[in-house]
Amino acid sequence: MGEERDGVPLTNLDQELFPGAGVTKRDLVDYLDAMADRFLPVLRDRPLSVVRVLRGQERFMQKNLPKYTPDWVPRTTVWAEASHREVTYALANDRRTLFWLGNQRAVEYHPALMRAGVPYPTHLIMDLDPPEEGGFGAAVAAARLVREALADAGMSGAIKTSGSKGVHVFVPLAGEPAIEDVAAAQRAVAARTERIDPALATTAFIREDRHGKVFLDATRAGGATVAAAYSPRIRPGAPVSFPVAWSDLDQVTPADFTIRTAPALLGDGDPWAEAMPAPQELDAGLIAEGHAIPVARVQAMHEGKRRAKARREAAGEA
Repeated sequence: MGEERDGVPLTNLDQELFPGAGVTKRDLVDYLDAMADRFLPVLRDRPLSVVRVLRGQERFMQKNLPKYTPDWVPRTTVWAEASHREVTYALANDRRTLFWLGNQRAVEYHPALMRAGVPYPTHLIMDLDPPEEGGFGAAVAAARLVREALADAGMSGAIKTSGSKGVHVFVPLAGEPAIEDVAAAQRAVAARTERIDPALATTAFIREDRHGKVFLDATRAGGATVAAAYSPRIRPGAPVSFPVAWSDLDQVTPADFTIRTAPALLGDGDPWAEAMPAPQELDAGLIAEGHAIPVARVQAMHEGKRRAKARREAAGEA
C-alpha cells in the first residue's frame, strides 16, 4: 500500500536511496519534510536542476521537467543558448513539490543563481575545492583567505559545507548587478585570495596545474548552479550542504551533517538565514580588476588546444 503526504503519492519508501547511502527513500522524504521551512526559502522562484538516482542507473542531472510532471508543480521556462531550446524547470516553492521531487529520487538540489524572470544574480559565490590529499582542513584555510580578500573590499559573506569535501562562500548582493560584473568580481576575489597565499590556493582551472592546492572556483556565475544550503548530496552516508559559523570551522567535518543528523542540529533555527549578512553593493575595484582577468573556462580551452598541438608536434619529431 502506498503512502501520501500533502496528497502526494509516495512509493518504494523502504528502498535504499542510492548505493552506499545508508538511508532509505523514506529518510529522504522525512528530511525534506523536516527541513522544508528552511529549505524552501533558498529554492523559491529559482529554476531548479536536480540530481536523481534511479535504481540500477547512474546518477543524472535533470533540468527539463518530464512530461508526466503533475500540473500543480510550479515551473518556469528558460531559453538555453547552448542547446538552442526552451527548458522547463521546476520551481520548488511549496512542500508538495518537495515531496514529489523526493519521490522521484531527486537527491541533490541545484537552484539557479538568479530568480525566475529576474536577470541579475543575487549572490557572489566562491566554491573552494581542496585536492584529494588536502581534505576539508585545506578548504577551510582557503576560505579564511577568501574572507580576508572580501573584507579588504568592504564585503562579507556566509559559509557552508558543500556536502562533499569543499566549502561555499556566499555574499548577498544589493541592487541589480550585471551578470558580467558579478562574474568579474568573483574572478578578482579569487585572484586576490591567491595572492595572499599562493602556496595554499590557486585559480588554475586546469587540474594538472593545481599542484595539490585548493582550487578557487570563481565560475559560479550566470547560468551556473551550485548545491543549495541544506541540499543532500549523493555521497556515502548522504551528507548535506550545511551552514557553519566562521568560528566553528575548525570543530566540524562534512560528515557531521547528514540527512539523519542535520534536522536535530538545527532545533528551531535557520543558521543559513541567520548567518547571511545584509545585501552589499559590489566593490567597484573588484569589478574593474576582474574584467581584466580572462574567463577561466575560455582560457583553459585555448590552453588545452595549445598543449594538445605541442604534444602532437613533439610526437611527430620523436
